[in-house]
Amino acid sequence: MNGLVYKSTGNWYNVHTDSKKVYKCNIKGKFRSLGIKSTNPVAVGDRVVFEITDEQDFKGLIIKIKDRENYIIRKSVNLSKQTHIIASNIDCCFLFVTPSNPQTSSLFIDRVLVSTKSYGIETVILFNKTDIYTDEDHELINNLNDIYTNAGYKTLRISVKKGTNIDLVKRSMKNKVSVFTGHSGVGKSSLLNKLDPNLNLRTSNVSLQNEQGQHTTTFAEMFDLVDGAKIIDSPGIKGFGLIDIDKNEIGGYFNEIAKLSQNCKFNNCLHYNEPNCAIKVAVDNNEISESRYNNYLSLLNSDENNYRSDNYNWWE
Repeated sequence: MNGLVYKSTGNWYNVHTDSKKVYKCNIKGKFRSLGIKSTNPVAVGDRVVFEITDEQDFKGLIIKIKDRENYIIRKSVNLSKQTHIIASNIDCCFLFVTPSNPQTSSLFIDRVLVSTKSYGIETVILFNKTDIYTDEDHELINNLNDIYTNAGYKTLRISVKKGTNIDLVKRSMKNKVSVFTGHSGVGKSSLLNKLDPNLNLRTSNVSLQNEQGQHTTTFAEMFDLVDGAKIIDSPGIKGFGLIDIDKNEIGGYFNEIAKLSQNCKFNNCLHYNEPNCAIKVAVDNNEISESRYNNYLSLLNSDENNYRSDNYNWWE
């Protein structure tokens, strides 16, 4: 029987069929998908084939994962050689960014954007909590907005609490499978509750002690909304380690670097210390943001096994 994975809770998966039945399924043995060593070989958004093991209690066994169109993947938190698939078969990723409570760094933003770009996933940046911005917060967000719109990304300034621009977000989700991602406490589950109050998802305030979220969402889950929208709410993440991206490819996932790199003297220019580099000239002429260029260099030179210890400052 065919189904779509709506929720992952470790070893068990909620699989929905076309007839709207929901089966609680597990996987057979050491299931491995697409040759990826993942802590969750089956991900929310996967299209699967399963066998019914108990019709009365609606239980089943997943025996096959159908080919994925794409997925968002990162290094597992505590297992450097393992990966974690956040979601699969995605049309759009909504990346939540807040200047404080909690703070989202530009390097974290670019890590996510490089990953989604590498898998061909459209990404929209949501600057949330505009209702509590200080003057300094507004200045920081204005700068980030300029940087990322100039880099070709769609951005929206929203306030889930006040309902600001929520209608624009809702419009962007129509007839799409989307995923919410970002740090814990940035408002992902709160936005889902605003879009559909019947969901009544658990939320909590950011810790006053460390200005970080309290991880009220512990497992990824997909929800059906109106207008054909499907939203995957994912647990908050602190760091975002990149997977299987060669250093020679990183520049190609920065839109503005990819566009101008053809003007470099050398075809294999890494835009680091090579002569006649068009990218370094563009940075000097303010055609490319110095922040984006510095983040590119950070990814180029980073040890991805230690990505969680990156210096997450705004202007890195």
